[in-house]
Amino acid sequence: VVDAAGLLTPDQREALEAKLKAHEHGTSDQVRVAIVPSLQGASVEDYANRLFRTWKLGQAQLNNGVLLLVAPQEHKVRIEVGYGLEGALTDALSRTVTSNAITPRFKAGDYFGGLDAALDAILSLLSKDAEESHRKPPEQADEPDLEQGAIFVLLLLIVMVLAWHCGRAARRGDGETGSTSEPVSGGWGGGFSSSTESRSVDDDVAGGGGSSGGGGASDDW
Repeated sequence: VVDAAGLLTPDQREALEAKLKAHEHGTSDQVRVAIVPSLQGASVEDYANRLFRTWKLGQAQLNNGVLLLVAPQEHKVRIEVGYGLEGALTDALSRTVTSNAITPRFKAGDYFGGLDAALDAILSLLSKDAEESHRKPPEQADEPDLEQGAIFVLLLLIVMVLAWHCGRAARRGDGETGSTSEPVSGGWGGGFSSSTESRSVDDDVAGGGGSSGGGGASDDW
């Protein structure tokens, strides 16, 4: 739970996080809540999709991530669903969650109550789907021969690259490899900055590389 707008107390935030961590431990689904000070001129759909991809929510093999985005300044909320969970958390069900669990409580100023009810509904749907599909954290396949071959090829490539760089540096006589570095974005990442959140936020919430194609629902209050 990343609350950059300061809507929740520490105890409320911890209560929500406990639910998300327990669900992730049992299913590998990664559900994240982001409360942003502003959408920075973007639509709630575009902001949510870009933040979802920046944080790489869900497991790469399962695409099982969900982002619940709240923008109090614009009075907008969105549930962004990863490809792998669109069957369990459909657009229609997502809209039911926003209209029944979130917006009535947000209109009354009960942000924690709205988020708590929304997460209960979302996790209930995902837990049912996980039981039916026997979804669990991915395990590495037992293929020692293929793994050893891949490691050998990787090591060979590393040796070849190092030898090439050393030879090039020796010929130039200056020890330079010609490598370049790119700036690393902080805060929200991907163009989303926040003075109230440090770069560690990305490390805390980031997933394994799941994708979203825009499934979910948006609402306002």
